[in-house]
Amino acid sequence: MAAEDDKNLVEILENTIDVAKYMNFVSAPQAGAIATFAGTTRDTFESKTVLELRYEAYVPMAICCIKSVCSSARASWDLHSIAVAHRLGTVPVGETSIFIAVSSVHRADALEACRFIIDEIKATVPIWKKEVYSNGEVWKENSEFLERRSELGKKDVDCSAKRAECPARNKKPCCGTKVKVDDEEVSQK
Repeated sequence: MAAEDDKNLVEILENTIDVAKYMNFVSAPQAGAIATFAGTTRDTFESKTVLELRYEAYVPMAICCIKSVCSSARASWDLHSIAVAHRLGTVPVGETSIFIAVSSVHRADALEACRFIIDEIKATVPIWKKEVYSNGEVWKENSEFLERRSELGKKDVDCSAKRAECPARNKKPCCGTKVKVDDEEVSQK
């Protein structure tokens, strides 16, 4: 597990994401492919003018869960390195809120793993997003979360591999499921 952790970089930040830092982390002579994803704040959503996004998280649990997602990706694809950075606080239009970089020998592994990682983060990690519009604001449920809502109540995400080092651990897995309570997403343990 320690060797895997040396090839993963997971950070939750309260300032601008330095994309070059994460690209450099995953770069290696044996990596023939680097796939990236940058999630940025767009200026409209369903004909509403978006001013900014605001993110909140329970950071120790979010890091634990992202590391678990990285472990799951490694179990499915032959990967060299993974870097994930997620921003908290206010993210203005045009700025990056999440950046993922994945390196591998071949492009298919990097591309498929990168997509898997963003989808799993959006569906399972306790990071909450509020969209602020010119005429109001709303906490948003991710489409990946909504697609899994029926199965989320049946089982928790398996974070057992990272449980021993997760500061948020207790008798249940460190990554609970997201639920909607009073128009806000919260982590359920």
